[in-house]
Amino acid sequence: MRLLVLGSGAKDHAITWFFSQSKLINGLYVAHGNIGTEGIAVNLKYVNPSSPESVYRACLLHNIDTVFIGTEAPLMTGVVDFLKDKGIVVFGTPSHCLKLENDREYARDFSAKNNIQIPEHKIFKDFNTLSKFLDKNENKRFVIKSNEQAPSRVMIDSDNKQALLSFSKKLLDSAPILLEDHIEGLPLTVTLFIDYNGFLTLPICSEYTKTEEGGLPTGGMGAICPVPISQKNKEEIKEKIIKPVLKGMKEEDLLYRGVLTLSIILHKSLGPILVDYHVRLNDPATQAIIPLIKSDAVELYEALSNDSINDFKLSLSNDTCTAIVIASEGYPGNPIINKELAQISSPLLFNTFSKDLPLFFYGSVDKSGSKLITTGGRCITVVGRSNNIIKAGEEAYKAIKHIKFDGMWYRKDIGTKFYDICNF
Repeated sequence: MRLLVLGSGAKDHAITWFFSQSKLINGLYVAHGNIGTEGIAVNLKYVNPSSPESVYRACLLHNIDTVFIGTEAPLMTGVVDFLKDKGIVVFGTPSHCLKLENDREYARDFSAKNNIQIPEHKIFKDFNTLSKFLDKNENKRFVIKSNEQAPSRVMIDSDNKQALLSFSKKLLDSAPILLEDHIEGLPLTVTLFIDYNGFLTLPICSEYTKTEEGGLPTGGMGAICPVPISQKNKEEIKEKIIKPVLKGMKEEDLLYRGVLTLSIILHKSLGPILVDYHVRLNDPATQAIIPLIKSDAVELYEALSNDSINDFKLSLSNDTCTAIVIASEGYPGNPIINKELAQISSPLLFNTFSKDLPLFFYGSVDKSGSKLITTGGRCITVVGRSNNIIKAGEEAYKAIKHIKFDGMWYRKDIGTKFYDICNF
C-alpha cells in the first residue's frame, strides 16, 4: 500500500506513526505533515490537503493508491468525493454525511428520532428571543454552540446570563445557535471505525477540553485511555447509543467507511447522554488511543475496505495512556509565538527511541534554520504509558522535562480524578 495521510496536527502525526509501524506499507506520505512526521514519512509540504485537485495531483505523482483523512478541513471541502470519483481509495466521510457534525439541529433531531438520550435543547435565531428565554431561566446553567460548521469546543458553559448573551451575540451574526442544558457527569469520547456492515469500538477515552477545571474551552488539553468505567456502562453505551446511531445512519443513507466519534456524558443516574457527533478523529483522544493498538494498521484498514470491520479481532495493550498537551503562553486566546524550543534528540523527536513515550507534534512547531520554534497555540502532545493510570500519569509528567520553551504551559491534573476508585 502507498498511503497518504492528510493533516498536520498531533492526531495526524499519531495516525502516521501508527501506519509507519506496518510491514505492509511501501510508501507513506503526509500533507502537510509536521516536524515529527518528517522522520517517519515523506512530508508533501507543497500539497494543500483541503484542495481536492492538489491532493489528486500528489496521488498521481507519487503513485499513491490510498488516502486517510481523519481531520476536519479536507472533509469539509469535498476531498473524499473527488478522490473516489477518480478511483482513489479514501478513508473518510463523504459530503452528504457531514451534516451529523455540521448541523447540530439535524443531529439532535436524528438522535431524538432514534430514541437516543440527549440534553434538552432549543435553537435560537435572534438575540431578543434568546435574551427573554434566559430572563425566564435565570441562574440556570446552559451550554451554547453555533448551529453551523464550527468546532464543538467553540462554546460556552455558564449560568451567567451576560456571559451567555455576549458569546451568543457574535455567533448569531452568522448562524443560529444551539442552547442545551448543562449535563453533570463524566465526559467520554467513544471512537468507532465504521463500514457498511458494522463497527469496531476503540478504547474509550476521557478528554480534558478546558484550560483548567471550569476554565476556558480549548481544542483539548489532555486525555486518558482507557477510562475506568464498568462493563455495565460500556454495554449501556453500546446498546443505547452506538447501535441506535448506526441503525439510524443506515436508514438515512449516512453510513460510510471511516471514523465516527461520539462525545458522551455519563450521568450517574441517567446513564450515557450523547452531546455531539464528530465524523472524524478527536484530538487529543487519538494520541492516547493509538499507542495502545497492537494490530497492524494496514490489516485494520483492509478490513474496513472489505466491509468486514465487525469481524476484525483488534489486538490491544492492557496498558493505560495519559496524553498531555503542551501549549504556548496566551493559548487559547492570543498565543505568544516564535519561542525557541530546547533541542530534542532525533530518537525522541521521531519516536524511535521508545514506543512507550511518544511525542506527537502539532503544525505549530516549525524549523527556523537548525532551531525549532513555536508558531501557534498547542504545540506537542506528550504520552505516558504504563500498566495503570497513576503510573501512566507519572510517566507523562516526567517526560515533559524533555520539552522546554518560554511560556509553555499544560494542565497539572490530567487523569488525577481517576486515581481513586471510579464512582461510575
